[in-house]
Amino acid sequence: MPNGTDPLVRRAAQRLRGWGGVAAMAVACGLTASLTLLPLAHDGSGADATPRTTGPGPGVGTGVQVVDRAAADTCENPEASLRPDSADGPSIQAIKARGKLVVGVDQSSYRWGYRDPESRTLEGFDIDLARAIARDVLGDENAVIFRAIPTNQRIAALDSGKVDLVVRTMTINCKRIQQVAFSTAYFRAGQQVLAPKLAKDITGYDSSLRGKRICTAEGSTAYEELEKNSFGAVFKDDADGTKDDKDLLTVPNQLDCLARLQLGEVDAVVTDNALAAGQAAQDPAVELKGRPFTTEYYGVAAKLGNDDLVRRVNKVLVDYRNGPWQRAYERWLKADLPGIPGPPEPLYK
Repeated sequence: MPNGTDPLVRRAAQRLRGWGGVAAMAVACGLTASLTLLPLAHDGSGADATPRTTGPGPGVGTGVQVVDRAAADTCENPEASLRPDSADGPSIQAIKARGKLVVGVDQSSYRWGYRDPESRTLEGFDIDLARAIARDVLGDENAVIFRAIPTNQRIAALDSGKVDLVVRTMTINCKRIQQVAFSTAYFRAGQQVLAPKLAKDITGYDSSLRGKRICTAEGSTAYEELEKNSFGAVFKDDADGTKDDKDLLTVPNQLDCLARLQLGEVDAVVTDNALAAGQAAQDPAVELKGRPFTTEYYGVAAKLGNDDLVRRVNKVLVDYRNGPWQRAYERWLKADLPGIPGPPEPLYK
């Protein structure tokens, strides 16, 4: 590593021996990358890469559900989105005039949005979906500009116009639908605890967390769940949300939590099981504990008011569920998240 590498990363490089070798070093390198909002960058790799279910796990999107608009407005069904449409409204026209779709993504979530260490291109399940949207809107899956954004800057990036869309394992919920406009759901996940295999005293999201130091990403649903019930865990930094925030227990990017776990600075991590499974694949010394304790749906986010763009994304997702979703799942996620038969069904209002 160069001499100018972040001090936390240098400490990680010195202390991660025994945490998975190359995989651990990749995490340390990812930490440096995740601490910086990248400038707009074109990326040229490609692949193929969708709405709502009931029951214990994700179900196949075999139908369409419609909910009463009043029920949707009262947030009984936050996953309900606008009906698909291919019309070119003002948002789509602006994207076509620019000739590029600008998408906020992650670059440090293994299997979802990450940089291949050899090609240095962005790859993963979310990247494939972003390319599919670009292909539909602009006729070219490479007509996309990826902007890497931290978890806690996803909404701000949309509000400021830095990105057209966010495709970054973003959970749809009642709070967020007041801040951004979501597509129909394209994946179902749940919050779960990630901890070292040797930590036998941590059994899941339960009283075994009492007194433990828990890491979450700022602005994440994991943090919100701990606010509701922490089981006596320590999960807040002393100066959360201020300039003096040390970003130890609450961090800008979820992968930073894994680095802190490896450094022994926290005892466990709470995050989406879909992300945690990828981290466990990176580092064989950690594992998921207990069972998922929430049900969450990922959606593509757009700025409030950009209804034509949301409808266009939903139109893309209709086709995406019929083949490309399954191919992307098998390529990126099946090894670490087996047994998912298909995407959740779309829910419209």
